[in-house]
Amino acid sequence: MPLFKYKAVTPEGRVVEGQGEFPSVLELYERLSAQGLTLISYKTIKEEVKKGFEINIPLPFGSVSERDWSLLCRQLSVLVGAGVSIVEAIELVAEQMQNKKLRKALMETAKDIEEGSSIHDALAKRKNIFPEFLINLVEVGEETGELDLVLRRAAEYYEKIAFIKGKIKSASFYPTFVMIFATAIVWFILTFVVPKFAEIYKSLGGTLPAPTQLLIDISLTLQRNIPYILGTLLISVAVFLYFYRTNLKFRALIHRILLRLPVFGGIFKKGAFARFARTMATLFASGVPLERVLEISGRVVGFIPIEKALNEARKEVLEGKNLWMALQNTEMFPKMIIAMVRVGEETGQMDQMLNSIANFYEEEVDRSIEGLVALIEPALIVILGVIIGAILIALYLPIFNIGSFIIR
Repeated sequence: MPLFKYKAVTPEGRVVEGQGEFPSVLELYERLSAQGLTLISYKTIKEEVKKGFEINIPLPFGSVSERDWSLLCRQLSVLVGAGVSIVEAIELVAEQMQNKKLRKALMETAKDIEEGSSIHDALAKRKNIFPEFLINLVEVGEETGELDLVLRRAAEYYEKIAFIKGKIKSASFYPTFVMIFATAIVWFILTFVVPKFAEIYKSLGGTLPAPTQLLIDISLTLQRNIPYILGTLLISVAVFLYFYRTNLKFRALIHRILLRLPVFGGIFKKGAFARFARTMATLFASGVPLERVLEISGRVVGFIPIEKALNEARKEVLEGKNLWMALQNTEMFPKMIIAMVRVGEETGQMDQMLNSIANFYEEEVDRSIEGLVALIEPALIVILGVIIGAILIALYLPIFNIGSFIIR
């Protein structure tokens, strides 16, 4: 099918440009006329140019970042609010997207909508790309005629979620970096420095102190077995990732361990509660039914034990119980959340209460991470100093006793 690049004019006299595949120029003209556009010029792009040289590399974990979703929703909200048609708005936003996977999905979505599909159905056809949260909000926006409003809420939601995830990642970045750096230093010393000293001590003869001999033995073991050690590590990581992605019970076990970790477990819980409250608040304010709110909120918290608790609460709510009572029965949520949800139900201000919960836990995550980083920095420096210091002492110990060490 030929690929056309065209220029058209709107009823207001504004010139727009675009490109797309059409069976013929007549089809192009009719398609543009159906949108209220008048074709003023076009040219056919060669098929070779369209195909080009393209390598499609799957994105890590097949996902799009929260910042991408936030930017997408914010731009669509502004364009739709300004009176731009949803098809044109999606195409304009897609052209600016750096993420190729998302750009392609948006262009396909715009084409489906242009052919008569609803926005919600067009997004739902691509559930592997578009999150269920966004699909449900768009459906509500279509039904109420407030698409720009729900898109703005979605943008604010994704900005908040990106903030939470960024803070949690920052808590693990510094210690991870230091541990990798420390491991590289120790590996360099054991692989390149210790063997040099071992040759010197061997040429002098004599019996080495126990710490020095242990260090040399570790160095020799590392040099002889490095392929096996690396292979074992890679296989272990691959097996772990395989079971984590494919085995629900194993993933649930890992999540339980993470939530019970000292210090870090508390941060993970606060981050999950913040996502839960922020998601519920956004969906409630947009008019999504409570059953769907609980279902979607459970999927975004990121931890299976909390997701199971929300599923149990959803079942009790469907049986007629109050939400705060259902949450309390799970024994997973703090008393503050339960109390504020109860107030929200009794006063009819659930979305405001949930927003307050989300704000509180987001601030808690921020404070906890700042305190954790302040504690970890000196601790890691001390640990690294002790390890390097112990290696150097063991390495130079024979030199301190050089007189009795050399065989005469």
